[in-house]
Amino acid sequence: MTEILREIGMIARALDSISNIEFQEIDLTRGQYLYLVRICENPGIIQEQLIDLIKVDRSTATRSIQKLQSNGFVEKKEDPHNKKIKRIFPTAKGKAAYPFIKRENDHSNLVALEGFSAAEAELAFDLLQRIRKNVEKDWEWVKKGNKRIY
Repeated sequence: MTEILREIGMIARALDSISNIEFQEIDLTRGQYLYLVRICENPGIIQEQLIDLIKVDRSTATRSIQKLQSNGFVEKKEDPHNKKIKRIFPTAKGKAAYPFIKRENDHSNLVALEGFSAAEAELAFDLLQRIRKNVEKDWEWVKKGNKRIY
C-alpha cells in the first residue's frame, strides 16, 4: 500500500509531460496550462486562490502568471473595490487556447479510465479526493511555516 503515492506521482508526471509537449504548438510552456485552465474557469481569480487550487508555492505561481501575461494569455486588473487586489483574467488568446487544453484533458481522462466501469471511475474519484483532502492538511500546515512530525 505504500506505493500509492508513487503511482499517483508517475501518472501525474506522465500526463504533465504529454501536455507540455502537446501544448508547445499553442505557445504554452512547462505547466502553464494548469494556470490557464483555472483562470479561464474562474475569471477574476486572485493569485492566492489560484495557489490553493493548484497547490504550488507563491514564487512558482508568480513566475508562471508573469510568463502567461508576457505571452498574452492572461491579464491582471485592479479590483474595483480594493486597489491592492489584482484579479487575473484570460485574454482572447487565453480563451482561444482553453478548448484545446480542455479537449486534451478530456482525452487523458478517457485514456486513464479505459476499462473502468462508471462505478469504478466514481470510486477512484472519491478515493483520490479523500487522499487529496488528507494531504491538504499537511500542505496547509507546512505552507504556514510549520514542520510535520514523522
